[in-house]
Amino acid sequence: MTRPLTTLRILSWNIHKGVGGVDRRYDLGRVADVLARLEPDLALLQEVAQGMPSLRGDDQVQRLGALDGLFRHAEFHPEHQFRRGGYGNLILSRYPLHDPEHLDLTIGVRKKRGLVKTHVVIRHDEHQRTLVVHNMHLGLAGSERARQLQRFLESEPFRGIHHSTPIIVGGDLNDLWGGLGPKFLAPAGFQRAGKLENTFPAMFPLRPLDGLFYRGDMRLIDAGVARDAQAKAASDHLPIWADFELPVAF
Repeated sequence: MTRPLTTLRILSWNIHKGVGGVDRRYDLGRVADVLARLEPDLALLQEVAQGMPSLRGDDQVQRLGALDGLFRHAEFHPEHQFRRGGYGNLILSRYPLHDPEHLDLTIGVRKKRGLVKTHVVIRHDEHQRTLVVHNMHLGLAGSERARQLQRFLESEPFRGIHHSTPIIVGGDLNDLWGGLGPKFLAPAGFQRAGKLENTFPAMFPLRPLDGLFYRGDMRLIDAGVARDAQAKAASDHLPIWADFELPVAF
């Protein structure tokens, strides 16, 4: 019997705390407008702020999670905490999120980095499927990124996940030359969602810093980078997106 299919749009974007990459103006509404237009089912966002005085003290987790008709569930982990406020990684979802975990990716005395992971339970009629999602923000040095990805790939429970389980790994990988996928993720069974494309700086992209990778029982339909004027104005990174077809288990 043929299993039912459901389609899923996944987006990854470093929103730069809602500060435009060109005009340096804080306007979270621009980020919200881009998300509303792209209509992702899952959004992996980096540099999402809470309570920072320079950003009007906004709780961006609450504001973005409350976008009308878009998301119902959120999982956030702050990576950088200051005396007042901080910022970190956020997963927004139309579907329920379960079993959240955080993996510390900080290397030595370098800037604090991390990964937030959760299980997305996707229901289709009377059936359901679980997708394991990882949202990460890696460091600026090549040796740092290598150790961070090795730590992730050697972590539990990732090492115990069955090869057919649908898995997403995405985020701001600070991947200057696009080599992290072939070197680290491809040997672990991951494929890049779409072709390697430059995403930074947003106005005139020169580097493929951001990435979305997938593994397991799911099929890529389409993928791309939002390059319109609105996306270029909202952050210093461009959002990347991918559409998948996911068989739903009986």
